Amino acid sequence: MPRRTVSHEDGAIYEFTPELEPVGTVEPGTEVTIETRDSLDGAIQSDSDVIDAVPDEVNAATGPIAVEGATPGDVLAVRIEDVRVAEDQGRVITIDGFGLLDGYDEIDAPRTRMTPVEDDAISFDDFEIPIEPVVGTIGVAPAGESYTTLVPHDHGGNLDTTDVTAGNAIYFPVFQKGAMLAMGDCKAAMADGEMCGTGSEIATEIDVTLEVIESPSTTIERPLIETSDAWKTVASAETLEQACERANLDAIELLSAAHGFDLTEAYMFSSLVCDLEISQVVDPLVTVRNAIPKAYLSSPL
Repeated sequence: MPRRTVSHEDGAIYEFTPELEPVGTVEPGTEVTIETRDSLDGAIQSDSDVIDAVPDEVNAATGPIAVEGATPGDVLAVRIEDVRVAEDQGRVITIDGFGLLDGYDEIDAPRTRMTPVEDDAISFDDFEIPIEPVVGTIGVAPAGESYTTLVPHDHGGNLDTTDVTAGNAIYFPVFQKGAMLAMGDCKAAMADGEMCGTGSEIATEIDVTLEVIESPSTTIERPLIETSDAWKTVASAETLEQACERANLDAIELLSAAHGFDLTEAYMFSSLVCDLEISQVVDPLVTVRNAIPKAYLSSPL
């Protein structure tokens, strides 16, 4: 099966809606290269370029791509083989009204710092930071409500999660026929939390393989990430505590289904083996993940 290429020039969205129309359709098992533009649509090209407020349209997500045979109740598996930066510089910015330390007198906003790409690193002053690309916004058509590409929710969206990277897989509940996958908002480098509101925003090429899991053994309501050594439930909510609760509830449901625990036993077990991790704390909803080592959960789907 030949590799497909889908570019942001073919189509990109700024809102995940239940009625998305695809820019292309692929069969399960298809290898796809997805070309994305930077999250700020090229508006920032030098340190002197600034953005005064969060744009109405931000985080363009290439797509959507329909996957044949995907129907509500299935799970869409997105296996990320590679993420390559496609520009010679990224950009990290502050914006007034946005970011963890928004409103602090000592923090300048708006402000821009370009991050030139040099070999396998970006530079920030005299520091070289390894390029470890992250796909910031990735999701499917939601069940009912619509969400801009700035917002994370059960459909995915602006998850800004460092584990959405090469070598890992992310699984989505399918809410609409075809799933309608779209992605963008990539970073050359980003730390957990994304404290100032951005990573090193950059255009990329993303190699993925798309698969459909029909009638999964366990139902998922939100994204689930697979790394080499863990399964990570991902949840977003208005507060960090609420997001942690949802991610932990999802984790204990997986543990209960896998091991026959009742929910209290699974809750106790999670307190021994599962790690809560912060994805981002700056978007309209915050995002966390609950990591279950594969030693305790081999294959939940």
